[in-house]
Amino acid sequence: MPAFIFPGQGSQRPGMGRPWRDHPSWDVVEDASGVAGRDVGHLLLDAGPQELTETRNAQLATFVMGLVVLDAIERLGIEPTACAGHSVGEYTALVAAGGVGFEDAVRLVCERGEAMQEAAEENPGIMLALTGTDDETARIACRRADGDVWLANTNAPGECVIAGRPAEAERAAALALEMGADGVHPLAVSGAFHTPLMAPAQPRLRKALEVTTFFPLAFPVVANVDALPHEEAGDWASLLSAQLRSPVRWRQTVVYLAAMMRTSEWDGDQLFCELGPGGPLSALVRATLPRAATLAIAEPDDLDTLVARLTGEVPEQLASAGDGHQGERLYVSERLVISPCAGIFELPPDAVPPALPGSAGTGSPVSTGDLLGTVSGAEVRSPFSGELMGLLAHPGERLRTGQPIAWLRSY
Repeated sequence: MPAFIFPGQGSQRPGMGRPWRDHPSWDVVEDASGVAGRDVGHLLLDAGPQELTETRNAQLATFVMGLVVLDAIERLGIEPTACAGHSVGEYTALVAAGGVGFEDAVRLVCERGEAMQEAAEENPGIMLALTGTDDETARIACRRADGDVWLANTNAPGECVIAGRPAEAERAAALALEMGADGVHPLAVSGAFHTPLMAPAQPRLRKALEVTTFFPLAFPVVANVDALPHEEAGDWASLLSAQLRSPVRWRQTVVYLAAMMRTSEWDGDQLFCELGPGGPLSALVRATLPRAATLAIAEPDDLDTLVARLTGEVPEQLASAGDGHQGERLYVSERLVISPCAGIFELPPDAVPPALPGSAGTGSPVSTGDLLGTVSGAEVRSPFSGELMGLLAHPGERLRTGQPIAWLRSY
């Protein structure tokens, strides 16, 4: 299966949500607005370039836009081999892999954006993309500038980003040009991200991370900090904290994702699917791996291309998640209870508690009509009697229509 990659701050653009306004996945925007206490729809539909450049707006808008596209793809039943995200895109990747619940992720991104905005105001800085040079030359240029400027992103062969205080960053860029770089381009961001100038943001983010529940990932996410895959829940709080001050190792991440696709059981194309606004990561993938297959999914029409690329089938042939009998899928005596709608899964106090199989492989008794949970207020009840073997959704997780919630064994 493909690798999903999610863009970060700087890829946002005015009106990027308009193609999705009438798509069922727009529900994600409404849910995110409720959690964030902000009108995310305004950011995706009406905000202008200056408003979107503000860190607190850019990060939330880019993150939610990625989730909208992710939701649309999940409705087609398509899953990746692995995921990665560039900077704030890493949070979208974690939601895709089930490592963080939807509500927790929205809150984290809001805290991160506010913290980084404050850090940028305390330590003003800029980010400059260098082309026609390598990482080591950029590091040397930063050292020769003799100030607060560092290598911040290793994006692709011949392209990297330096960041720091404006005067020092511009001095380092001038030195890089003298050393052979052929271009310098400012990024549309409001701070020197992924450098020590973000240190003031770490205490606030760490506090938010401490109260976040992380889950084992359904598939690996390759981290920005070390360009290595991580599936363990316990790894991610420290990785996300360190990411604020560490370079994004994107070129190395792309190489690792390609290796993971080569060793997977999938025998189709090794395809990088970029989920979100624009298509900047697809260009970086092609610059790193010239023969790589890429697909940027920024509008609903792009879903047809994805399905055709993977299966040759039209989306309607895959989008059958809402079908079934009485909200169930039948597997002889074992059954999956599925979500009746898209929304947040909750476990109210009177719901049947999650069960773990006992030593004899039995679960907890469940009767017809027992409450198993709610999805955005809609009750999910067992349509039959049997044994509840376990829940397949985490409380706080955002579910798509037809996504499995519980595993039962009928009598």
